Amino acid sequence: MLSKRRTRAAAFLLALAAGGSGIACRQTTVIASDTEIPTATVKEVDLQLKVFTKGALHTEQSRVISAPPIAGGTLQIIQLAAAGAQVHMGDVVLEFDPSQQEYNLAQNRSDLEQADQEIVKAKADAAVQTAEDQTALLKAKYAVRKAELEVSKNEILSPIDGQKNILGLDEAKRALAQLQQDIRSHGASNDAALAISQEKHHKAQLAMDRAELNIKNMKISSPIDGLMVIHGNRDSTGGFFMDGMTLPDYHVGDQVNPGSSIAEVIDSSRLEISAQVGETDRTNVKAGQSVDIKVDALPGETFSGKVRTVGGATAREFWDDNAKHKFDVAIQIDRVDPRLRPGFEAQLSILGDHLAKAVSLPAEAVFEHDGKKIVYCERGRGFEMQEVKVRALSEGRAILEGIPVGTVVALVNPDKKRSGKPKESVSATPSLGAGSN
Repeated sequence: MLSKRRTRAAAFLLALAAGGSGIACRQTTVIASDTEIPTATVKEVDLQLKVFTKGALHTEQSRVISAPPIAGGTLQIIQLAAAGAQVHMGDVVLEFDPSQQEYNLAQNRSDLEQADQEIVKAKADAAVQTAEDQTALLKAKYAVRKAELEVSKNEILSPIDGQKNILGLDEAKRALAQLQQDIRSHGASNDAALAISQEKHHKAQLAMDRAELNIKNMKISSPIDGLMVIHGNRDSTGGFFMDGMTLPDYHVGDQVNPGSSIAEVIDSSRLEISAQVGETDRTNVKAGQSVDIKVDALPGETFSGKVRTVGGATAREFWDDNAKHKFDVAIQIDRVDPRLRPGFEAQLSILGDHLAKAVSLPAEAVFEHDGKKIVYCERGRGFEMQEVKVRALSEGRAILEGIPVGTVVALVNPDKKRSGKPKESVSATPSLGAGSN
């Protein structure tokens, strides 16, 4: 009987001890022990936070070079600056064949000369007509005056002769009135003919000015200093384009539609990098922090920069499988290097705050379960799952809150290690890197 009581007491004390140690770890699941499970100890460390991410170079300033909006068909490229060439403001970077416009200019110049000749002729014809009309008018007025003198003699003439004189005066007046009407009609006709010729001159002049402007626009100069970037030739597909299609660059000899975007001049002196960081890193990235930059296209080279801005709103695409929110970060490159190009990808190391006595453990010891960060605390011959708060991730180590220094944790999922397959929906945090104990 006494032996049974001692056994129950020992079991009670053992359960009490296990319960007390479980409070420190806030256990949720007990997992059987495994002597082969690697472990690490939670430590206090002094370190500088580093946030690792990647981004792409782009420029704050650029200018698109397009084909001039000239009606009348396609344009042919006869000069195009090379892709990647350094150009200066005012340099001719794109030129089109002006043959058609030169032909139009010659035709319009001929039309202008013809219109000018027609104006001269219209004025000359009007002058001749005016002189003839004035002569005829003098004769008509003289005929009226003469008829009036004959009528004045009617007192001494026979009635028949007097009536003849009166009829003659009426006829002379009618002829004068008709002539005056004809003269006004001649004037209006001459003015109309001159106006038509002047309108032809105006149209020919406008067409000639347009042709001259088009010829001038065939040569396109760079509006800024920068690097030349050649666009894909959408005209090669008839304007049809789908995402994923690879278009050939524009080249000398290509036929392009008026208004097509041919190239772009980018200001390489104002390059910056666009990147994104996750929610965990967002609080550790601040404007003004230094950044080490390694450009994929320039292996072995390291550039420096500074965080210019950190987005306050999340930037997440609706098709993104990563459920975590991301934040935009803009990084300014410290020095200009002509080898750098927009579109280059870069690996970034953002130097964050210095932390003293930070609670740390290898990042591989942190797992995710039901959307929460957890660790497996060693307890007796088993491991207990505990929720923790990850303050930061840096160089393979996780900075935590909610776990005491000295706690021993598993570096692998104990249940998965023991059984060979997971029994819970636990997965290692993808963004965590490997680290040491």
